[in-house]
Amino acid sequence: WIPTATGFAAMLLSLLGAPWLAPGPSSARLASPAAMQLQGGSLRTWHSPDPWAEEGGFFLGTEGRPMDANVELWSGPDNTAFRMRVYGENGNLRPVRGTVGMRGRHPRSNAIAVRNAGPLEFPMSDVGVFGGGAEQPSKQCLESASTVQGGSLRTYPVGPYVDAVQVLLRSDGLPVNATIEIVQGPNTNRQGIELYTDDGRERPIFYILETPGYGSVVEVRNTGPLEFPIAASVVPHSVGMADESFGGGGYGRGGYGGGGGGGYGGGGGG
Repeated sequence: WIPTATGFAAMLLSLLGAPWLAPGPSSARLASPAAMQLQGGSLRTWHSPDPWAEEGGFFLGTEGRPMDANVELWSGPDNTAFRMRVYGENGNLRPVRGTVGMRGRHPRSNAIAVRNAGPLEFPMSDVGVFGGGAEQPSKQCLESASTVQGGSLRTYPVGPYVDAVQVLLRSDGLPVNATIEIVQGPNTNRQGIELYTDDGRERPIFYILETPGYGSVVEVRNTGPLEFPIAASVVPHSVGMADESFGGGGYGRGGYGGGGGGGYGGGGGG
């Protein structure tokens, strides 16, 4: 997730080594997703032994019941650098995979906390926080970004053969306040994410979201003020069936809805 080639290569080398996260007081060591159950109302934390860690990944899912969870990145004492809430009607059909940047100018003690905000009857069966093998945006995702001004909404129709999409939100260093919703059919919200990150350059947020069925639309809304624009990318991640039109028209290299975008580290431009 680092704009320079050297930083990106170094990140890959570090990820190929040992797992990123060490166990916290109430957690188990995880090197891969889908490894733990989290009961309704409970909280688990994972701590990084590396103060220079540049990213952390997470996976959230259920066995088919509704999902309502909060994820926070604690960076130093009394500092929540990133937080999000995800909710959906089916955590098995629509799990959430995400990666949040943790790069900073100074070494910090980082921890990721996951809370199941649902009732006791709705446990989360698949919860993982990890570094090795964390999801990364594709080249298409990095190169296709469109500016979403504060208070505005941008929609991205999803093709019928697209099983999952990549969503990347970043800025030129300003805070990011945004919501992501997957709508399928008239006024039918299948999944929603509310997120905040204090620095969209150092801590961009990347998701892989499932889009089963037909007629899905990804809606990205910048809930911040007009002075805080963000750069959003939404592109296909996996395709279930061959589609001759895929790659042309609205699904070209520029991603859904076009958009110029620039290098990874920038805001809406280069």
